[in-house]
Amino acid sequence: MLTDIEIAQQAHMLPIAEVAAGIGIDADDLEFYGKYKAKLSDELAKKVSGNPDGKLILVTAINPTPAGEGKTTTSVGLGQAMARLGKKTVLALREPSLGPVFGIKGGAAGGGYSQVVPMEDINLHFTGDMHAITAANNLLCAMIDNHLQQGNTLQIDPRRILFKRCMDMNDRALRHTVVGLGGKANGVTREDGFIITVASEIMAILCLAEDLQDLKKRMGDILVAWTYDNRPVYCRDLKADGAMAALMKDAIKPNLVQTLENTPVLIHGGPFANIAHGCNSVRATKLALKLGDYCITEAGFGSDLGAEKFFDIKCRYAGLKPDCVVVVATVRALKYNGGVAKPDLAAENVEALKKGIVNLKAHVENMHKFGVPCVVAINRFGTDTDAEIQVIDDCCKELGVPYALSEVFAKGGEGGLDLAKAIIDVTDHQESHFAPLYDVAQPIEAKIETIAKNIYGADGVEYTAAAKKAIKEITDLGFAHLPVCMAKTQYSLSDDPKKLGRPEHFTITVSEVRLSAGAGFVVVQTGSIMTMPGLPKRPSAELIDIDADGNITGLF
Repeated sequence: MLTDIEIAQQAHMLPIAEVAAGIGIDADDLEFYGKYKAKLSDELAKKVSGNPDGKLILVTAINPTPAGEGKTTTSVGLGQAMARLGKKTVLALREPSLGPVFGIKGGAAGGGYSQVVPMEDINLHFTGDMHAITAANNLLCAMIDNHLQQGNTLQIDPRRILFKRCMDMNDRALRHTVVGLGGKANGVTREDGFIITVASEIMAILCLAEDLQDLKKRMGDILVAWTYDNRPVYCRDLKADGAMAALMKDAIKPNLVQTLENTPVLIHGGPFANIAHGCNSVRATKLALKLGDYCITEAGFGSDLGAEKFFDIKCRYAGLKPDCVVVVATVRALKYNGGVAKPDLAAENVEALKKGIVNLKAHVENMHKFGVPCVVAINRFGTDTDAEIQVIDDCCKELGVPYALSEVFAKGGEGGLDLAKAIIDVTDHQESHFAPLYDVAQPIEAKIETIAKNIYGADGVEYTAAAKKAIKEITDLGFAHLPVCMAKTQYSLSDDPKKLGRPEHFTITVSEVRLSAGAGFVVVQTGSIMTMPGLPKRPSAELIDIDADGNITGLF
């Protein structure tokens, strides 16, 4: 079979103006980035504000194997299948990060015959949003250090600077750094570090901001440091928010592209769900709801991470009410959760599947706790056997949820018709009674424990001394009312990646808590989760190349 990039390079793309016209967007509302990409103007949102909202479909997943389980591929294929059934459908997806593109997991443009194109552009520089976010983040860092150098009138304690530099690359060597070396002229020497751009508060702000002015206000609200006498210092105190917003003036506009079958896709924002809130921008989702009868969106990693944050953070702030949630599962991931090693996942193993299927049960049951109808999508691989599929069939019948086999990787939209029909049936006949899991008025610890017990299945939560101190500081500042954004391994319902399936009798360890006042949530780090990943022993970057004619190879 052709590789993803070979399939994408053979695609017949329509001029983006033609794709836009199919959902009622005039050329005047497009800001072109070549023939096949465009940003959507701020005026467009105002023009379509009176349109009725379409139905909102969230695609999430079980806990994945290290290679990922095709959630984006399923989302793209589902959108193509909906279009084949005559449904006016618009996808709203996240932008890929260069970290996984050059690392191990891959990009976020789908795969096989269910991809978003032009895939090379989307997976690499796209329209420059990631660079703008990185620049805005690092401008604030530069202004913090410059303030220290120029007399430090705010009395910032260099030992208590909270805001870190960022770059959109996996680079473990930058997790902990020292800056300001080289004498008096080169700044104040202090400890610092980098996080990956998609984990930055600037990325979260982009994804949750309603408009440019809201974005600027949120940037001003970023807590950057503490003073020597324990007073908070915000971005606005450094007068950096205006310039940062200016750097983001284009990045805040959603990007329009297309699938291999020319279905329209809005790609905007790309936070990781294991260390950030894991959803595309509110602006893109709301716009897609106004432009189509169905909006298909996704949330990163398993439902314990991306979907929980989609419901408890994004939907809460944006006033969204999802109509259906799709839980993507694969036979190989369920066998992995049943204890099968990654190299052995292709071989039939019904007993391991029966053991690991408790993971699927947990995710479906968790989604029902939010009051949203659920459909299971089995992303089928060629190695899956009928006996293994029967185990999943029996499980879904026991849970009382419809399921469909999805072969969108190999067949495109045609391979997702059964899944599309199941979703249409559910949204036509079952009402969503969506409600967030917790009341934001609860104390921070109560919100953490609600998620840990009700979503992860933990017996309780333990806090380090540093985490307890941070919670008290955040509460004393008056931010205890914010939702919490859990940072946790994606490979397990627990905070230990080795605990597969449906762990029991465990506690969650909260190692660090920090305030993201601009984004509007409290970040809670559990276990040993890191905000700057590292490259694997053999990174994907080793396989990527370009020839004399500019053709890229090895990009999946």
